Amino acid sequence: MSARTPSQPLPNKDDDFSLKTIIAPLMAIIVGMIMVILDSTVVNNAIPHLVDYFDTDLKTIQWTVTGYTLALSAVIPLAGWLTDKFGSKQIFLLTITLFTIGSLLCGIAQTPEQLIIYRVIQGLGGGMVSPIGMAMVFKLAPPERRGSIMGVLGIPMLMAPAFGPVLSGWLVDSVSWHWIFIINLPIGIVAFFLGVKYLPKSDRHRAPHLDVIGMFLAPIAFTMLAFGVSEGGTSWTSTATLTGLIVGGLALLVFIFVELRQEQPLLELKVFKSSDFTRGIILTWIVQLALFGAMLIVPLYLQSVKHYTALETGWILMPQAICAGIGMPISGRLFDKIGARPLAFGGLAVVSAALFILSTVSVDTSLWLIIVSICMMGLGMGFSMMPLNTHVLNSAPRRLVSRVTPLTTAAQQVVVSFAVAGLTGYLTSQITSHSESAEQGANPLTAVVAGYGDTFFLSACIATAGVLLSLILRKPRLKDEDKVKAGDETGADAAMMMGH
Repeated sequence: MSARTPSQPLPNKDDDFSLKTIIAPLMAIIVGMIMVILDSTVVNNAIPHLVDYFDTDLKTIQWTVTGYTLALSAVIPLAGWLTDKFGSKQIFLLTITLFTIGSLLCGIAQTPEQLIIYRVIQGLGGGMVSPIGMAMVFKLAPPERRGSIMGVLGIPMLMAPAFGPVLSGWLVDSVSWHWIFIINLPIGIVAFFLGVKYLPKSDRHRAPHLDVIGMFLAPIAFTMLAFGVSEGGTSWTSTATLTGLIVGGLALLVFIFVELRQEQPLLELKVFKSSDFTRGIILTWIVQLALFGAMLIVPLYLQSVKHYTALETGWILMPQAICAGIGMPISGRLFDKIGARPLAFGGLAVVSAALFILSTVSVDTSLWLIIVSICMMGLGMGFSMMPLNTHVLNSAPRRLVSRVTPLTTAAQQVVVSFAVAGLTGYLTSQITSHSESAEQGANPLTAVVAGYGDTFFLSACIATAGVLLSLILRKPRLKDEDKVKAGDETGADAAMMMGH
């Protein structure tokens, strides 16, 4: 199914456009997006407290992250269809409402199972806030000012990863973990009423055919596969692991079969016929597997082994986001000159080195060594992710460009869920293994640290595989019929925003 938006921007009352003419609707969109983006960064830092509060294990609590990301992946491809059917303003307000309700429910959850379910509700709402919000901004601004307006919109996207863990740590230490969710309530209410008053009415359009079969098969496939990967950290031959992998694998095969035969599929899989696209997106997945799982493991290590508070952990993690923010604009400029391959190679090499350093952690590891390592991870991510994402989009046939971003964005959330589920399961199994083999009377913390070292080493090996794979990237080669025709770019760009 194509993630479509109307190609024509909303008319402006004034011929001489200024930011003042759209500041009110822009604020409504930014407030809503800040709420969702912050929520994607605050939970990782609170995981140790959630484990202690609910008296459960990491393998269970990680589903608060995995379930959320899987819910995001399920609804992202539906954004275009829903806005065509009901209007972008109506769906934006609905998603803000659903996310806010989910946040309130998370804040009053009494069991880990309740929290996981409520996080899924959050994800179902949050998954469409950013793509719809960006598409609305794209239509509000005239073509010659879209770059500057998108720059304003990008500020909270860069700030949230830096301040999210700090905010989370402050709330967890000063009040309780409940407030990392309850704080969304007033923000959501403000975003809703700003949207009701200031967002322009949007026209409805004839919606394309909805791929109902794909809509149901995809969540089943990815959820069961994530469950199997999570259980595989304990035993790859257990009944739970095999059930998850077999059921998920079969559902995935049926999903692929159905999607390739749909005229308007939920996810456009035909783009994988492009070898350049396939190489780029596989490399992107490898980066995400290496980075996002490790980004959950680092705060766990800092709090459970080094005994830093949640707030202290948030401040320690901030330089990583800052370094990523520094690397992104630099890599953007370099990409236009040298392409993706050298940037991906260099960025992934830095990430690999950082993870290999972290694999040597011990009880007495210096804080400065940890900070240097996570700064390297952030810088490597900043230099590799943007060029890879741009390379993937450039590699797609132009006639399919409006369908590529929903595919890549949804796939990113699925891969993140696999990374979190797989690495937390592996961490748990390695800690158990080292504890069982430890000599009697040995420091139990030594076994825990060894488990973290093994997990960082696995992430480093994944990143190293990405370094090698980056060598086969090449400049995309498009056929004449795949190139953009004059006048087609505006519509394609607007559609891409919907899937971002």
